[in-house]
Amino acid sequence: MSSAFFTQKRDELVPAPHARGPWSPDMLHGRLLGGLAARAIEQRYGEPDLQFARLTVDLFRSSPMLPVTVETALVRDGRRIRVADATISTDQGVIGRAGVVLLRRGEPPEGTQSLVTPAWDAPPPAGPPVRGTEWTPPFDLWRVTGWGEPGPGRVWLREAHPLVDEEPVTPFVRAALAADFASPLSNTATDGLRFINADYTLTLARLPEGDLVGVEATGHLNAAGVATGQVTLHDTTGPFGFCLVTAVANPAPLPGR
Repeated sequence: MSSAFFTQKRDELVPAPHARGPWSPDMLHGRLLGGLAARAIEQRYGEPDLQFARLTVDLFRSSPMLPVTVETALVRDGRRIRVADATISTDQGVIGRAGVVLLRRGEPPEGTQSLVTPAWDAPPPAGPPVRGTEWTPPFDLWRVTGWGEPGPGRVWLREAHPLVDEEPVTPFVRAALAADFASPLSNTATDGLRFINADYTLTLARLPEGDLVGVEATGHLNAAGVATGQVTLHDTTGPFGFCLVTAVANPAPLPGR
């Protein structure tokens, strides 16, 4: 893994040049804001017996390439549930927020579920990751299906940089970073991506194992310029969660990656 997306300087997280997003060279990538929120909440409120079950990230303001601060707050701390929030800001104001639900682990109930999401049939990648023409993602990407082809899109992802300094990317942060890809995968059209997401909600039955995260589009709807999309998240052992996004039509389509 090479240089980190952010460097910690006192209370601020200073972005590196490769922290920019695909929509504009002057804009932070939204996936990183969700990763920073997950990191801050995990460091402050994570416990071995508590499972990160939900992360909702609101991306309601585009951020220039400025230092970021993340503040956290405990909302509820019960016997079986813990709820915490994070606020993400620059010196220009709040650019996003996140909420996390942690649930206490225990024994699974007896009986057989009537519906279980099956494992997908995509083998782990064997060759080198994809390199873009107009924007190369700062993470490793393998397409299982062609970009913009009809039908459910599928990709494998792997982080290529630490998020902050030389810290290892934890499984929860890895899932939070991968979850943002729900929008381009579920909302893309045959001629490129014409929606930009305003949020995403990641739900987890367990944390991912290993470095690879598979993302499989499982739904898309749009009307009057507003879209919603959903994906299933996999690792090499099977599915571990879902992600749902909302998005708004963007006048400048993002070309296929």
